[in-house]
Amino acid sequence: MEEKTLFELSSVYRKNMRIKGYIFGNGEHSACIVGATRGNEVQQVYICSRLVNILEQLERKGKICSGKSIMVVPSVNSYSMNIGKRFWSTDNTDINRMFPGYDLGETTQRIADGLFRNVNDYKYGIQFASFYMQGSFIPHVRMMKTGLEDIELAKDFGLPYVFRRDVRPYDTTTLNYNWQIWETKAFSVYTDATDTINTDTAAEAVNAVLSFLKKQGIIEYNCHEGYISKLIEGHELVNVKTGTAGFFIRRAEVNSRVNQGDLLAEIVDPYSGRTIDKILSPVNGIVFFHAAQPVIYAHTPLYRIIPTDDLI
Repeated sequence: MEEKTLFELSSVYRKNMRIKGYIFGNGEHSACIVGATRGNEVQQVYICSRLVNILEQLERKGKICSGKSIMVVPSVNSYSMNIGKRFWSTDNTDINRMFPGYDLGETTQRIADGLFRNVNDYKYGIQFASFYMQGSFIPHVRMMKTGLEDIELAKDFGLPYVFRRDVRPYDTTTLNYNWQIWETKAFSVYTDATDTINTDTAAEAVNAVLSFLKKQGIIEYNCHEGYISKLIEGHELVNVKTGTAGFFIRRAEVNSRVNQGDLLAEIVDPYSGRTIDKILSPVNGIVFFHAAQPVIYAHTPLYRIIPTDDLI
């Protein structure tokens, strides 16, 4: 294993911020795995740390295939992580909205540029991303509909779902989008935790990446190859919102099957303790996502459901 400083930012009052990459094998730039770009993405760093540990063991055993190299970048934003802040600590900007970066620009643009110069020539790019809302997902691979996405390749992760959605204007400044523009096959992997560690879904994500690397002929590794992934389109999911504010009491969890009319959640008045709203499922389906905030506002999305024809 080679430890390499990809970018360094000097500081007057703190130690210099360094983005470190851990490189395994030699030869072509086969796969790059990037963890946290935001300061609260603890789960994403944890998953990368597990991959570093396993890949180091595989390298010692000669299990990195000849002529292949893998780089893992656990964290791009250690400064914000050290103070528990999601975005860049001084101006609250999002590094994952600054790609491909600009070496003479604002601080987060320079950070994005420093990282991208080191990762833009890899054949495969894998990012452990987080959603803008607090909540839990069924672990899945997420792709944008750029015309460059490869759905069949995404199924090699063996996760239950491959999720594809339309590109929004702000997506053009993300790492995933720019990887694709620079002809890297890019994938974002989501688990059901961000600022906490879920060891079960972290293990599922680690296994998914190792399975993908094996299927691309990058490593030799015997593992459970997961599910036959199903493609779901972003517009197919049914959003369920609340009509009022209050305590959010969940009655349905991620990956549970629900029928139309089933109780998903209750909204409780914070002062009286009365149930002021009952959230019912509008369709038969599988809970793909639920919010995690204990207190929610009116018209907040609480659930996303994959509709099915199944009757439980």
